[in-house]
Amino acid sequence: MKIGLVGKPNVGKSTFFSAATLAKVDIANYPFCTIEPNVGVAFVAARIQCPCKDIRQRLESEGRIEPVSVDDSRQGSLCEPRTGSCVAHRRLVPCFLVDIAGLVPGASEGRGRGNAFLADLANCDALIQVVDAAGTTDLEGNPQGANQTKEVAQQRLVEEIDFLGKELDAWIAGLLSDGWTRGVRRVQAEGEKGLVAYIHEQLTGLGSTSQSIASSFEAFKAEQENLGSPWDWESSTIASLACHVRTALFPIHIAANKFDIAPSEVLHGIATNGTLMPCMADVELALRRAASAELIAYIPGQDSFDFVNESALTEPQMKALNHMLERLSSNGGSGVSTLIDTVLFDELDHIVVYPVQDETHWTDGDGKVLPDAFVVPSGIQAKLLAYKVHSDLGDGFIRGVDGRTRRVVGAEHEMSDGDVLKIHAKS
Repeated sequence: MKIGLVGKPNVGKSTFFSAATLAKVDIANYPFCTIEPNVGVAFVAARIQCPCKDIRQRLESEGRIEPVSVDDSRQGSLCEPRTGSCVAHRRLVPCFLVDIAGLVPGASEGRGRGNAFLADLANCDALIQVVDAAGTTDLEGNPQGANQTKEVAQQRLVEEIDFLGKELDAWIAGLLSDGWTRGVRRVQAEGEKGLVAYIHEQLTGLGSTSQSIASSFEAFKAEQENLGSPWDWESSTIASLACHVRTALFPIHIAANKFDIAPSEVLHGIATNGTLMPCMADVELALRRAASAELIAYIPGQDSFDFVNESALTEPQMKALNHMLERLSSNGGSGVSTLIDTVLFDELDHIVVYPVQDETHWTDGDGKVLPDAFVVPSGIQAKLLAYKVHSDLGDGFIRGVDGRTRRVVGAEHEMSDGDVLKIHAKS
C-alpha cells in the first residue's frame, strides 16, 4: 500500500513525510528541495485492538498469567510484531509513503521535472496533496511572506488544489490522444466496448482496471450531450474524459498544511472531491522528535501530550512545547497521522488481519505470538490473503481456520477487520 505525497514546491511535503515516518530527508525553504522521491514507512494504529488482548484475557481468566503490572512497558501487550509495535494492544501497522518531487504548473508540458514527476505517481494507491493553507507561497512555490489575509490565502489555496488535478488531466489526455486513431478503429470494429478496452490498455501503467475505466466512462457519457462518434470528438471532449478517468485512478486528498499560522476560517467553503484536513506537519515533527528523546509522552493523532523530563528542557524549549500543546488542543491534533489513517482505512477501505500457523495459540512456526499484521482491502477472500502471505500458500490453498471461532472457512471466505486466520495449504 503506497500513498503519494504531492503538491507544489515549498509547502511542507518533506516535513509531512518526515513527521509521519521519522525518516531523515532534506527540508529547505526553496523549490525542488526534493528531486528524487523519498520512500518511507508510516506506522498507523489498527482501528481494532490487537488480538493479543484476547489472549491476555483468556490467560488471566485461566490463572496462567498475572494481571498487567503498573511497570509493564508494553501495558499488557503479548504479541511479537515483526514490523511496527504494540503497546496497550494498540497495534501499529505499516503504510508506505512516497514524497514526490515538487510539481509546478505545466508539468504535463515538460516544465519542472515534467513527466518524470507524473510517472512517479503511477504506482500510488492514493494521493495526499500537501497545500499551503496559510497562503505563504505562490503557485510556483516561491515565498510570499507570512500573515496573509484570509481572502488571499483562500484564493491561493483554491488555485493550488485545482492545478494538480488539471496537470493530471492534461497528462492522461495526452496519453489517450497519442493513440486515438487506433482507439477509434477499435470502436468501428468492436463498438463502445472496444473504446473502453483501448482506454484501459493505454492507462494500464497507471494502475487502471477494467472496472475503474468502465465506471468512469459511464460517468463521462452521463455528463455529455450529443457525443457523436469518437472519431469526431474534439480535444475538449477527450479532456473531459481524462478528467473522469483521473478521478477514478488518482483519488486526491488534501493536507491543508501550515494551519497553525493560517488565517481564521481559511478552509471555510473550500470544496474538494476527497478528504480535506487541517495539518501542522512542523508541529508533528517537533513532537515526534521530542518523544523520541523521551522528553514528552506523545501518541501521534492525539490532541495532547505529557511532559516526561521537564528538568531536561530549557526555558525556550518549554515555551515552544507549551505553544505546540495549545495548538494541538485548539486544532484537535496535528492532523498528520489522522489524515493517513482516514485515507488508508476509510477512503481506501482497508482492514488489518493476522495470519498465523497455529490457530490455538495464534503463533507462527517459531512460536512467536501474532508476529504479522497485514493491511489488506476490506472483504479480501481467504485465498487471496494466502497469496499475500506467500505465493506457495495461495497456490496450495486447501482451507482456512478462523482463529477465534475455530470454524473452517473456504477460499472465498471474506475477511473482516481484526480477523486471525490459520491457512492450510499443500506443501
